Amino acid sequence: MESFFIALNAVIPFLCYISFGYVMKIRGAVKEEFLQQLNSMVFHLLYPFMTFYNIYKADANSLPRPLLLIFAGASILILEVILVLTVPRIVKENPRRGVIIQAIYRSNFILFGLPLAVSVFGDSASSVAAMLITVVVTIYNTTSVVILEMFNTDGKVNVRAILGNVVKNPLIQGAVVGLIFFFGGIRVPASLLKPIAAFADMTTPLALFVLGGTLHFSAIHGNLKYLVPTLTIKLVFLPAVILGIAYMVGLRGLELFLLVAIYGTPVAAASYPMAQNMGGDAELAGEFVVLSTVAATFTLFLWIFFLKSTGII
Repeated sequence: MESFFIALNAVIPFLCYISFGYVMKIRGAVKEEFLQQLNSMVFHLLYPFMTFYNIYKADANSLPRPLLLIFAGASILILEVILVLTVPRIVKENPRRGVIIQAIYRSNFILFGLPLAVSVFGDSASSVAAMLITVVVTIYNTTSVVILEMFNTDGKVNVRAILGNVVKNPLIQGAVVGLIFFFGGIRVPASLLKPIAAFADMTTPLALFVLGGTLHFSAIHGNLKYLVPTLTIKLVFLPAVILGIAYMVGLRGLELFLLVAIYGTPVAAASYPMAQNMGGDAELAGEFVVLSTVAATFTLFLWIFFLKSTGII
C-alpha cells in the first residue's frame, strides 16, 4: 500500500493541473489565444529560471554520475538511428515518418521528469534531474530538426539553422548560465535568489495548466492505426527495455527512475509546432501529444508503483 500511495501522490498533482486547465478552457474562463501567449511566456521566460535554479542550488555531492549522462545520451541517439532505419519501411508517407519517429523518442521529460523525481525522491533529486535535462534537451533540439528535415519535401538539412536553434533554446541558455554559476562559485544575492526560486516553482503548474487548456480530442479516430502502436511502444515497451539494460550496466535508484521518466513521459509538446512548420503531419503530431498526455498519467502511475513495490527504486 505504501508503494501505491507514493505512486498516487506523484501523479495526482499532474492530473489536477492538467484538468484545471482543461475545465477552465471548456468553461470559457480562458481563450485559446491567451493560452498560446501564456505558453510562449512559460517557455521563453520561466523554463530558463527553472533550469538555472535547479542547477545553481545543486549539492556538489549529489551530481549525476558520468555513466548516467553517457547512457542517457547514447541510448537516445541509438534509438533514433534504429527508428530512422525501420519506420520508413513501415510508414509510406514522408510527413508521417518524421512525426512518428519524433513521437517515439522525444518525451516531455522537462515538464514531467523533474517534478516526478522530486515527488518520489525529494528535493535532492532536482539537481541530478536538471543536469540530465541539459544533455537530453540538447540532443532533442538538435536531432529533432535533423529528422524532420530528412523527411520533408526537399530533404535538405540546414546545419546553421540547427545550431542556431540549439544556442537560442531558453532551457539550454538557463542551464548553461546555471552551470557557469555553479562551477564558478558565483553566488546570487538572497534578494534576487528568492524571486528566481519563485519563478522556478511557477513553471510546472503553469505549464501543465496551459497543456490542459490546449488539449483537443477531435479527429483522433482517423489516426488510431498510428497512435495506438506508437504510444504502446513509447510508454510501455521502451521504458521496460531501457530499464532492463540500464540495470545490467549498473544504474540504480534515482538513475533508473530518471531513465524511465525520459522514455515513459508524454510526447514533447514542442513536437507539434515543429511538425507544423517543417512539413510534417501536424494533425498527427498534435494527436500524439494529446493522447500520450492522457495515457502517460496512468502508465507513469503503474511504472512508479511497479518500481517501488519491487524495490528497484
